[in-house]
Amino acid sequence: MTPQVPPPGTRAVTRHAPGKLFIAGEYAVVEPGRQAILVAVDRTVSVTVSAVPGTGADVVIESDLCPLAARLWRRGGQLTGRDPDSERLARGGLAHVVSAVDVLTRLLVEQHRGIPALHLEVTSRLHEDGTKFGLGSSGAVTVATVAALAAHFDLHLSPETRFRLAVLATARLDPGASCGDLAASTWGGWLAYRSPDRAAVLKLARRWTVAATIRAPWPDFAVRRLPAPAGLALRVGWTGTPASTGALVSKLDDWRDGPAYRDFLGSSAECVRACEDALVRGDDRELLAGIRAARRLLTGLDRAAGLGIVTDRLTALCDAAEAEGGAAKPSGAGGGDCGIALLDATDGARLARLRERWAAAGIRPLPLHVPPAEGSGQ
Repeated sequence: MTPQVPPPGTRAVTRHAPGKLFIAGEYAVVEPGRQAILVAVDRTVSVTVSAVPGTGADVVIESDLCPLAARLWRRGGQLTGRDPDSERLARGGLAHVVSAVDVLTRLLVEQHRGIPALHLEVTSRLHEDGTKFGLGSSGAVTVATVAALAAHFDLHLSPETRFRLAVLATARLDPGASCGDLAASTWGGWLAYRSPDRAAVLKLARRWTVAATIRAPWPDFAVRRLPAPAGLALRVGWTGTPASTGALVSKLDDWRDGPAYRDFLGSSAECVRACEDALVRGDDRELLAGIRAARRLLTGLDRAAGLGIVTDRLTALCDAAEAEGGAAKPSGAGGGDCGIALLDATDGARLARLRERWAAAGIRPLPLHVPPAEGSGQ
């Protein structure tokens, strides 16, 4: 007997998307066309989508980061909470999931597809007991939600199309987000990324359909895979203090018009290009020099703009790696969260001593790796 295959839109589908780390280019990459290098890590967010009629809501979302389920209904082309708790979750902790559902729903409506009542379940390995590690959980959950919904409705989308849908979902909430986390969560591996002009993309989205917007040329956007370092080990330390990327980046607003910021952008571009060239050539020495330059740039930016990027623990994390012959820097917005270090992969003694130095400074090593890129959000 031939097995019965559930029709699209009725079966439960799970998709996963990895977290990310910035290697170089933080802060500058929020400007359209500016570059960064990122990696995806082997901790993921998972989203399961199933059709569940008879729940009394159009969409029910459950997450291991939220004590309650959000029960939502479609009103005026967007999802709204059916009760105060659901509305609070939809605009707060589950906002990125809700925005991704809104964008995919609009795409399906454009295709004249019926949309059943949906249940989404979110589980994340990018936190511990509710405390996030700073590995891009918002980006990962957005990418995983887009991928799960696309698979659920049998939409055969390329990685770039999934990325663009995730950008639309993110930019509606935060037009200033670089969306580099979305790129890392979509493509995986080591990645060179250039941020699109999100204001221009949102302008397209207001004038055109979702389908037309994701097909159109996007100003400034580019992405390419990079090889992993030839002989360096990537190590990640967590400071134990979560930080808000949006809050830190927003502090730049009063500083962006001056010549010092333009100098920072130019220096960051040179640093990212040097790191990218070193990775392509397999030149570990030059990559270490690039990481040290990236640390100096972030320190200088912090000193000039008073953002709070560099903390005592991040300084200790970086100094410990330098003492063992490596190079290190804050990863992402800083202010806490994670730092990265690159050291000789063949020198087990130095790697062990780095762990000891970090432990003595209150830094928790995270057992993260960069898996081979095979196409993420799957």
